[in-house]
Amino acid sequence: MNFEEYLQNLINGYKEERTQLRTAITTAETAEERTEILNATDEVEERLRNAQEQLANAQSEMQRRSNPEQFNVLASYGLRSSNGEAENAGTDSVEYRTAFMNYVIAGTPISDELRANANTLTSDVASAIPTVLVNKIIERMEECGMILPLVTKTNYQAGVVIPTSNVKPVATWVSEGQGSDRQKKTTGKITFSYYKLRCEISMSMEVGTLALTTFESKFIENVAKAMVIAKEKAIINGNGTTQPKGILQETPFKTKELAKAEPTYKELCEIEGLIPVEFEESAKWYMTKTTFMSIMGITDANGQPIARVNYGISGKPERTILGRSVVCHPYAEEMGNTKAFIFDMSDYVLNEVYDMGITKKQDWETEDLLTKAVMSVDGKVIDTGSLITVTVKAAA
Repeated sequence: MNFEEYLQNLINGYKEERTQLRTAITTAETAEERTEILNATDEVEERLRNAQEQLANAQSEMQRRSNPEQFNVLASYGLRSSNGEAENAGTDSVEYRTAFMNYVIAGTPISDELRANANTLTSDVASAIPTVLVNKIIERMEECGMILPLVTKTNYQAGVVIPTSNVKPVATWVSEGQGSDRQKKTTGKITFSYYKLRCEISMSMEVGTLALTTFESKFIENVAKAMVIAKEKAIINGNGTTQPKGILQETPFKTKELAKAEPTYKELCEIEGLIPVEFEESAKWYMTKTTFMSIMGITDANGQPIARVNYGISGKPERTILGRSVVCHPYAEEMGNTKAFIFDMSDYVLNEVYDMGITKKQDWETEDLLTKAVMSVDGKVIDTGSLITVTVKAAA
């Protein structure tokens, strides 16, 4: 279930609850009961308006993405001027991009005239990254990321409250002439903060004679890879204090403790059985490649391997365990005591503000200018219903 479907289900649930409340008030017997129902109705109305506004924003972004002639990656993340066009047109000029290259490579300050055209909301940056480069960085992150392309991305302002209720009404049989108990729906909330993500890269002074296009290609690749690594580590196990809160910081829906480091066929079948049916198609395995390869030799009762690797049209390996997709990643340290986990990654919301800039410092040992690309990011899990963690029993 994607974020738009989640919001639409939320809206439908609120409308149903509002109808039930309006019916209930006609049968209220006391003033206190009517007051309680009216207050509950006001709360539902507020949640409904909030969800409808968020859905409209999400649909507007999808509409912009569906029009390739007008699509601007950065603009889709909210950096717009009052007339709806991208604010940073001035940073896309050849003059600014050349000055930016000289600043990154040699530390040459960008002139005040050019800097006046560079709008940035991030207070601790020395220079705004040209919009055209930010667009390409975003595109490159989607290409080289393993986990990042799978999460739900938003661009809400800090402090916004987003409802995360899991509306699951239950139908009950009642006798003729009797009414069923009004079902109550619980609503959780999620609030995004702004955590500064600083990714340090090195642009050697020896590349000072590079052409602008060559420099930009190298810069995009370096920044994109650094950002992807930092974000994906946080998505898995961020502390939630100075960085986005990671998936493994949440209380899982279920946990399976293995008797030994290498699981058995029976244990893997038991893990598969823990996954709720509503996440049957969307939940995937997440583990290191080392863990996956240790499962490759396990066979079922008929001697058939339960882990498989196929190669699609793109030539990239497509891994599965008992038919369930596997995403391999290199973040063994972030996994901690968790050997692997199953999760529907669309239930992780990454809130990003692509207002990117850079700061610099000199590394006197290597004679490199170290560049720190800066942006604001937060992220949280909105539903742990699909989270199954796999751990190994501690040695006695």
